[in-house]
Amino acid sequence: MAVVINSQTALSTAANTKTADLVSGTYQFIGKGKVTLAAKGSATGMYITCLVGGVALVNDQPIPYTGTAGTISVNDNIITSQVMNGGRVELYLRNVTGGALTTDVLLLFEPQ
Repeated sequence: MAVVINSQTALSTAANTKTADLVSGTYQFIGKGKVTLAAKGSATGMYITCLVGGVALVNDQPIPYTGTAGTISVNDNIITSQVMNGGRVELYLRNVTGGALTTDVLLLFEPQ
């Protein structure tokens, strides 16, 4: 059964900025298991980075899905889903546009 590491709805990122690490708390450190990342931006220009144990699952990749905030689907908006050995989980968003954008993010972990 998957647990939610991070869930954000309509997270606003200012123009030309990068967020601080979005993962903290109970699931900041994970063991071996499947990590699934889904994301949806309000417009093009949002980039995402996800690291597990220092290994990049996604490294500053554009979020390919855009649409209305709050409509993310783990089935339709998956960016990556991989089995990892574990370690510290880090998640960052970067906005390269001239205006603030919102993003929906869902990061899941399924222990093995």
